[in-house]
Amino acid sequence: MEESAIQRAEQECLDDADLRARRNERAADRRMELDQEYVDRFAKQVHELFSNCPVGREQIIAEHAYQKYRGRVGRSTQAKNLDEKSIPLAVIAHIHHTETNYDELLMQGMERSSARDEVKGVISKVLGNWKVN
Repeated sequence: MEESAIQRAEQECLDDADLRARRNERAADRRMELDQEYVDRFAKQVHELFSNCPVGREQIIAEHAYQKYRGRVGRSTQAKNLDEKSIPLAVIAHIHHTETNYDELLMQGMERSSARDEVKGVISKVLGNWKVN
């Protein structure tokens, strides 16, 4: 094979690698845009269902629910379609960790089911206060 053909093939491969890298970067940017659009829609839905939720919490709930690779409720297909069950589940999860002593109970060694039972009343009260009237 001629040296010039080898050099030309190497250059084409490098050019392709640069093109692939730019495409991958654009695709990643688009995924981030789509993720943010989804988070914003999720937050809007939280606000619509729980209009008395403290200001700014809807965004925190949506971002937390949508964290990638964490097994969160927001990553499921139902949540992406803003399924009517996913929004309340994300709100309840948020309340568990921010409005109750649930995490403290777990740290003390209490079983999850017992800790959930322990804070059930607080969850119901907060949901009632945050719910659309």
